[in-house]
Amino acid sequence: SNSTVNDFIATISKRFSLKDLGDLSYFLGIEVLRTPSGLHLSQRKYILDLLHRTNMSNVKPVATPMSVSTSLSIRDGTPLADGAEYRTVVGCLQYLLLTRPDFAFAVNKLSQFMHQPSTTHWLAAKRVLRYLAGTYTSGIFLSRNNPLSPHAFSDADWAGNRDDYTSTGSYVVFLGKHPISWSAKKQTGVARSSTEAEYRAVANAAAE
Repeated sequence: SNSTVNDFIATISKRFSLKDLGDLSYFLGIEVLRTPSGLHLSQRKYILDLLHRTNMSNVKPVATPMSVSTSLSIRDGTPLADGAEYRTVVGCLQYLLLTRPDFAFAVNKLSQFMHQPSTTHWLAAKRVLRYLAGTYTSGIFLSRNNPLSPHAFSDADWAGNRDDYTSTGSYVVFLGKHPISWSAKKQTGVARSSTEAEYRAVANAAAE
């Protein structure tokens, strides 16, 4: 309630220098839209700025951030003469994962080639940008009426890395309807079966 919030602010103000800036609307690139049913968190402006900087504002959007048949390798394509733009774009995509767990797997794959990106890796990064061009208003909705029951989903692409046959495990943890933690991470060892790869993904989710 408002009285509880005001009491909390008053108590904290006695110990720290504090200024109440009112309702949160924009913070570190995250936009907060307040509705009667909850809060919508997005990085719409950050995405639009990124698309403008990369000359991708008017591209044709795609429905997915990565093709299901794509399996990137360090041997793909021709090394870029200057990988600075690739590294900058992938760094921006990593920051967007604060409100966009939907393309965490794709960003994890792209991040594995930061040291020597190629033309193929750059095309894969541009596909993610095309996906964002069609979904720039998407984000996370935090409902006012949310059950406090935790649950999680996990998966892994068994031996999906063509260079060393490791798997990438992903998970998302929910508190009721709200995603509160998510990750896509390359596994450190080679799994001997798809079941082992998925158990490792479950273990990572459980650790959260």
